Amino acid sequence: MAYTRKDVATLTRDEKRRFVAALLEVKRRGEYDEFVRTHIEYYVPDGEDGLRTAHMAPSFLPWHRRFLLDLEAALRRVDASVTLPYWDWTKRRSATGGPWTADLLGGTGRRADHRVTTGPFAYAEGNWRLKVNVTDTKFLTRDLGRPDAPIELPVASDVEWALRDASYDTAPYDSTVRTGFRNKLEGWGTGRGSVSWRNHNRVHRWVGGAMVGAASVNDPVFWLHHAFVDLLWTRWQARHRGARYLPAQPPGRGDAQRGRVVARHEPLPPWDVTPDELEDVSRIYRYA
Repeated sequence: MAYTRKDVATLTRDEKRRFVAALLEVKRRGEYDEFVRTHIEYYVPDGEDGLRTAHMAPSFLPWHRRFLLDLEAALRRVDASVTLPYWDWTKRRSATGGPWTADLLGGTGRRADHRVTTGPFAYAEGNWRLKVNVTDTKFLTRDLGRPDAPIELPVASDVEWALRDASYDTAPYDSTVRTGFRNKLEGWGTGRGSVSWRNHNRVHRWVGGAMVGAASVNDPVFWLHHAFVDLLWTRWQARHRGARYLPAQPPGRGDAQRGRVVARHEPLPPWDVTPDELEDVSRIYRYA
């Protein structure tokens, strides 16, 4: 029977307590840091050689869908009542409201070094030391809204702009494409600075700190953010019935993207699963 992922704003006090406790236990067991390692390993930009799966590629959405399922399974091994909540950043736009409360994720970082000092993931609590990182920082950092260089979260019209596009993705299937739902949602745009970050990417920048870069999984809000991105994929699928993951076939010989993107029926590393198999998860979970 499918379980339900809820809006974080609707969680009861007990549901928040159980979610936090399960996350902390997965961290204590050493499992959480493996998720950080995996995301760093598969964060391959356009400019690097080799297969791209997690970002700047069509598989951005199915890759993270499977990634979320793996973390959710780890949480449910601790407490079977726990599911991943999602953060609708088009509605919950304050740096002081949900999910940034002391009983859930804690708040922004202090001005001097962006170190988070409130909530269960604050370094002083002793339960959330960063062990896998691209820097030597050991404590969780955030800079919600970037007061020194302000940036706004995406609004509903930004999401609608992506949802309207009836094509899942378009060639050359990277960060440079200007049409297709995938990149409009992932958010690689043109220009310099904040104007080039759309939807998913803009949220990472708005949170700041640990959420910027390959080690973004170190901030638990990563999962709430990507659960909402996953929800938006389900909304796009419902709106464009019959539209499928693209490319359906691998790029041909001579194509610069050959061997760099995953086609619909090809295995999606690091799992033995294809994008085709991840398009319909209605028997596993649904969104409230």
